[in-house]
Amino acid sequence: MKSDAISYAPRGLSREEAARYIGVGSTLFDEMVADGRMPKPKRINSRAVWDRVALDIAFTSLPDKNGGLQELLQRSKRDGK
Repeated sequence: MKSDAISYAPRGLSREEAARYIGVGSTLFDEMVADGRMPKPKRINSRAVWDRVALDIAFTSLPDKNGGLQELLQRSKRDGK
């Protein structure tokens, strides 16, 4: 395979990588997938692979302790109109 001077973050993550990406352990990640807080994986042959972009969206949707990020997003939508 040809070497690329620019490195790219992988789009597909294993269960362990996905859990680490959002900052939790594998057991909590499994619970979050089961209860719908995190997305279910895509299947590539027999492999379960989590989409990094879907993880970003799900993570953004998690409640903030003080509502900080959601409040900023809502404010930017109001101000942008």
